[in-house]
Amino acid sequence: MITKTLDARGLNCPLPILKAKQALGQLEPGQVLEVLCSDPGSLEDFGAFCRTTGNALLSHERDGDLFRYHIERRG
Repeated sequence: MITKTLDARGLNCPLPILKAKQALGQLEPGQVLEVLCSDPGSLEDFGAFCRTTGNALLSHERDGDLFRYHIERRG
């Protein structure tokens, strides 16, 4: 279940990551952030972000120029 959606379309690295970090800080552990992004490098960026922060990248999908990520806040 998605708790919050962050629309980061039109933003380039590192802004989608920074905005996701801020949004995750407002969530409780176990809640899920959905991120909408148009940056083609975002898949690698969000994968690295989740590995370094301990949050879980639950899913990612691409629909044309739109990338959609579901990140669960951990701890």
